[in-house]
Amino acid sequence: MKKIAFVLTTISILFLATRATAQKSQDIVDIAVSVDDFSTLVTALKAADLVGALKGEGPFTVFAPVNSGFAKIDSNTLNALLQPENKEKLGAILTYHVVSGKLAASDVVAALKKGKGKVELTTLNGATLTAMNKDGGIFLKDANGNYSKISKTDVMASNGVIHIIEDVVMP
Repeated sequence: MKKIAFVLTTISILFLATRATAQKSQDIVDIAVSVDDFSTLVTALKAADLVGALKGEGPFTVFAPVNSGFAKIDSNTLNALLQPENKEKLGAILTYHVVSGKLAASDVVAALKKGKGKVELTTLNGATLTAMNKDGGIFLKDANGNYSKISKTDVMASNGVIHIIEDVVMP
């Protein structure tokens, strides 16, 4: 029985290590494409012509909204943003979700401790997002005073890291 438990534990560890290595060899876009809950994000990245940029060397920290976050945006507004004539506006919104450099969750937590529960992050579009401790979690506060909870951290990619958020933040 002990041998079976040992074998199962070893197989589990090898599976997780292989999965982590495979994921780390993928870039941010590859990971986003492979996750069903990022399909709206991927559509938006394509519409804004940002796929190439996020496949770049980086490193980047991406706060990636899930589909349900995009669903909170009025459907007419979202559809309008996806149109070619709004490529620049959509690009500004999407680059508001990206910070230059690789900020793992431990880096954010350390910055929050140093900043007494609050830290400002400069996004790729030049605006500021505020990470803060709130209601027992870590949230992003956008320029409009809206909050998005960081629901999962440290999805490591070859060119940075993805943190999953529940809402789209707006510049």
